[in-house]
Amino acid sequence: MKTKVGMVPFIGLVGCAALTLAGPAGAQEQVVKIGHSGPLSGPNAFAGKDNENGVRLAIEELNAKKITAGGKTLKFELVSEDDQCDAKTGVSVAQKFVDDGVKYVMGPYCSGVAIPASRIYAGGGTMVSTVGTNPKVTQGGYKNLYRIIASDNQIGSSMAVYAAKVLKVTKVGVIDDRTAFGQGLAEEFTKEAKKQGLTIVGQEFTTDKAVDFTAILTNMKSKAPEAIFFGGYAPQAAPMARQMKQLAVPGKLLGGDTVCSPATGKLGGDAVNDLVFCAQGGSILEKAQSGPAFKAKFKKRFNVDADAYAASYYDQVMFIGESMQKANSIDPDKVGAELYKTTYKGVAATYAYDEQGNMKQAPITVYTFKNAAPVPLASY
Repeated sequence: MKTKVGMVPFIGLVGCAALTLAGPAGAQEQVVKIGHSGPLSGPNAFAGKDNENGVRLAIEELNAKKITAGGKTLKFELVSEDDQCDAKTGVSVAQKFVDDGVKYVMGPYCSGVAIPASRIYAGGGTMVSTVGTNPKVTQGGYKNLYRIIASDNQIGSSMAVYAAKVLKVTKVGVIDDRTAFGQGLAEEFTKEAKKQGLTIVGQEFTTDKAVDFTAILTNMKSKAPEAIFFGGYAPQAAPMARQMKQLAVPGKLLGGDTVCSPATGKLGGDAVNDLVFCAQGGSILEKAQSGPAFKAKFKKRFNVDADAYAASYYDQVMFIGESMQKANSIDPDKVGAELYKTTYKGVAATYAYDEQGNMKQAPITVYTFKNAAPVPLASY
């Protein structure tokens, strides 16, 4: 399924950033299409829609500001495609954006899409801003590819340190869903856990489509872990938590950023309370200077609470808009040069990128669940 949002008929020249000249005063307005690639169907659709709305909110605010570059008022348009968190579909989406001249893309959400799609985007001269956390995402050497949150190195290792220092566990089991994201996250957790002196008592594998974990949890229970780390997504973490309680598996369920989603609470109910602990890139929005205001306007606009990365997507689009003004251009190379040399204070973080497109300082927040909702415990 493919979803297109905010498309308008256009005339004139299609050029950098899918630009058009609009209306009788065409020379005074320039359309800039912002693509969004994410899961808009399937089990992770909640995340894709949340990310898309973060982009949409930023676009609406930029359009209200009527910012200019190159002597023209910029009109931003959202073009959203469903990549289904599937590598083959995501590559097709990337090729479509490139063929259509879209020069700015927010996403992909899933590392398994971001890694192969990044080559297509790079070949088309498209700037990509992703929340794919696998370290390989930014190791391809592609220009104008940015990871707008912390990587698995930071998220996985932070959860391992928290398990050792705060939860005081000594024996952990590890489960991953074999996706690029889940496997990479589990590997980073395992490396840091061993450095912290933790014993890995067992390792099991599942898929990102599974809902029954009875067999692997029963096997894990026999090894008496004090915690289980799961590298995977909320639609699997929630039933895993329920089944841990049903099977009386000892210890906590630990995870990364996708597990911190409110969807884990919605799907897992009371079973996740005080059982699930997770680490997510970004600061505690409630305590961030502009966090409460962002949450309020997001809720007012979309009638739903912002999920994990809506603020990060919003921030990056606003950063790109500001950089277009500074560069006085919508050319991705010129805008990218501004991104690399500029620091931007956003809602979720302060953004500054190294030469690989990673954030120089990416805050991490650890959460647990109370009343089936994520509650922040500490930021690092």
